[in-house]
Amino acid sequence: MLAPIAAVLLFFQPVNSLDDARRALRDARPGDRIELAAGTYEGSLWIENVRGREGAPIVLAGADPASPPVIRGETECVHLSGCEWITVEGLVLEGARGNGLNADDAGRIAQPARGVTIRSLIVRDIGDPARNGNWDGIKLSGLAGFVVENCTVERWGGGGSGIDMVGCADGKIVGCDVRHEAGKGASGIQAKGGSRNVLVENCRFEHAGSRAINIGGSTGLAYFRPKPEGYEARDITISNCTILGSDASIAFVGVDGATVKRCTIVNPRRWVLRILQETREPGFVECRGGRLEQNIIVFDQPSAGQPNIGDRTNPGSFVFDRNLWYCSSDPAQSRPALPSQEAGGTYGLDPRLADVDGGDFSPATDGPGAGLGAVLPASAVK
Repeated sequence: MLAPIAAVLLFFQPVNSLDDARRALRDARPGDRIELAAGTYEGSLWIENVRGREGAPIVLAGADPASPPVIRGETECVHLSGCEWITVEGLVLEGARGNGLNADDAGRIAQPARGVTIRSLIVRDIGDPARNGNWDGIKLSGLAGFVVENCTVERWGGGGSGIDMVGCADGKIVGCDVRHEAGKGASGIQAKGGSRNVLVENCRFEHAGSRAINIGGSTGLAYFRPKPEGYEARDITISNCTILGSDASIAFVGVDGATVKRCTIVNPRRWVLRILQETREPGFVECRGGRLEQNIIVFDQPSAGQPNIGDRTNPGSFVFDRNLWYCSSDPAQSRPALPSQEAGGTYGLDPRLADVDGGDFSPATDGPGAGLGAVLPASAVK
């Protein structure tokens, strides 16, 4: 005789105000789904200590994917404080003076908030335009096992990041578009404050701050999670991404091991690569152990191909493997002066990217870039 199958009855509630959403989330149980009706909502949605469970998250979603609700924030649009196994998806967040979405551990630094998923959000026009503040599109602090996927983040605070991670672990950012305007914003994605084991994959960066990808950074010791362990970031992987513009495409800053692989980098304004040390407290490793492998790197001025290396770093520990370097204005100046010998590098050969202006960075299949760089659908470049 077959054992009976237990039925799980989930609670579904449509809501059409932020107050109703707050009440529904406060009373929600694991597996419940709250759907916010289409429309524009003025104000901020603070969500505190809401907890689903693994395999049965509590979900806050837009009711109609074709017409996502817009939360026009005040200080913030959405704040998840001490929430676990919660999913936020299908919303537009705009206009907040501070951060677009903020998710944190509620100050419980030794107890990361687990299981936060942020999916299919549009986050735009964040920060007070009259001030050049440190405001982020998506700010994550003290999360573990988190996911950010299929989000678009555009135009955030002049001193902030599109997606900022402080002390986050065991997470992934996948399929996101991060874009700003030339010369604005600190970074597209940043992982610092003891962040570790994070994957950034299949993402596009278009003029995404001064440093499109900032692996590491500079963090006050009190903000590390769970505590300072001698690095700003460790075991960060950037894979299959396209990076257009920014002052620097990739910055390794106080890193203890990170990899950039199979990415396509096009026309940074100043540097393809920076190796820096900004946190100089005792016990911190000199920036070390970075890897660049199987990337296509195209730059339009010879100086941009040369790495920018700061003091108190260990550039000789960096590994370069099978990258293609091409200076479009002077192919003979394509070969960079790297801090260690590259294995199998290609220099001065045009990868013949399909349509840079149209956002298709695919190399010619019969050219020197075949099998290298990112494999992504075309995206309109703005």
